[in-house]
Amino acid sequence: MSETTTPGTPDVHDILGIGFGPANLALAIALEERDSPLTARFLEARPSPEWQPGMLLDGSDIQNHPSRDLVTLRNPRSRYSFLNYLHEQGRLLRHLNLPSEFPLRKEYAGYIRWAAGFFSHLVDCDQRADRVRITEVAGESLYEVTTVSGRRYLGRTLVMGPGRTPYVPAPYDTVRSRRVFHLTQYLPRLTELTGGTGEGREPESVAVIGGSQSAVELALDLSRRFPRTRVTTYTRSHSLRLKDTSPFSEEGYFPEFTDYYFRASREGKRALDAYMHPTNYSSADGDVLRELYLTMYEQELDGDQRVFVRGNHEAVRVAETGDGRIALDFLERHTGETITDTVDFAVLATGFRNMGPGPDEELCPPLMASLADRFATEPDGRLEVDADYALRPVADGTPPLFLNGLCESSHGIGDAGSFSLLSLRAATLADALAGRLASAPGRTAPTRTDRAAALAAA
Repeated sequence: MSETTTPGTPDVHDILGIGFGPANLALAIALEERDSPLTARFLEARPSPEWQPGMLLDGSDIQNHPSRDLVTLRNPRSRYSFLNYLHEQGRLLRHLNLPSEFPLRKEYAGYIRWAAGFFSHLVDCDQRADRVRITEVAGESLYEVTTVSGRRYLGRTLVMGPGRTPYVPAPYDTVRSRRVFHLTQYLPRLTELTGGTGEGREPESVAVIGGSQSAVELALDLSRRFPRTRVTTYTRSHSLRLKDTSPFSEEGYFPEFTDYYFRASREGKRALDAYMHPTNYSSADGDVLRELYLTMYEQELDGDQRVFVRGNHEAVRVAETGDGRIALDFLERHTGETITDTVDFAVLATGFRNMGPGPDEELCPPLMASLADRFATEPDGRLEVDADYALRPVADGTPPLFLNGLCESSHGIGDAGSFSLLSLRAATLADALAGRLASAPGRTAPTRTDRAAALAAA
């Protein structure tokens, strides 16, 4: 049932966006570049828009072509491209001279901050969405979002782009210790636990859990920061695997594949997922694998090995010890052997939850759980998503709701949180929003003069 708002109703925005990471930032740019008359307001939980602040490791790169950025596939002439960012920072020629295939993650994070700065008038930072409901104002059904601080926002449409939920598998999810944490918290937690540099607080041993690109990067980063620390990577697979970077497989990040995947049956999607999995998950690029292997070999040669990889190991118990360290009990998956490792902390490079009914998935984004029964679902319980990223309402009076960057289970690997198809998805969303709002009741489109005045006032 819809609810009616109380006195002191806030302004109504055509588009209310949750999150202002790259996904909704790309949407804001697309709306501006099409000179959209739609009004928008985005809510960002962090003090400022940031991209992967917990994983800006020295030497790490973004793993995709820099022109798969916020805009270029949609509009190669955009001022918001990565190339123009380098030009405006005076680093274009220096960057083009780098002996590297992909940009540094730190530099791409700077690009995101730079682009987001042009849209500060549309964003309220430090506003973490806490509750979403549908309310009625002057006979119009609207979304109302209440933040942790108590502020209320109203929108004719809702675009959810909060990023995917970190996946913390069992038994790590049973431990309430700050010494067991997901990779998204890596840098701040490292500073908290060690000071971040290894000077005076070097840990005796640490564990990295997982077999992904991030797991390898974390192992390398820890070995550099703490040269006397024992760093062990534990993975359920036989060992660390090379990522599939075949140009044929990489066509999974083309819009044509997205269209094909969307039309496939659920059984077909599972088969396509299995094929595309090594292009993005449980695998790593050759450069970091070579560096890690050489590090381990040289340490073994010196008779002083401190970096290890343990394959076929699955944690069966995790507990905090009396001295505040972490005890990890592992089962060797094929021999049945059990071992215990006691570490100062464990970093979980275990990925993120996708939408679905599986044990490592979620049926819908947690923030919209109270609204989930207003939308159609597939037979297995997951939300049914249209080609334009809109959910299909089944209850009367349900305003349009779109998912931005959360739809890998319906749109395939190109929606897996990477930049690959970000700008094209933003174009699809911008078109869909314009279509849904063209005849929205109670809406009066602002003129170009109104928009210019609002921007000047901001």
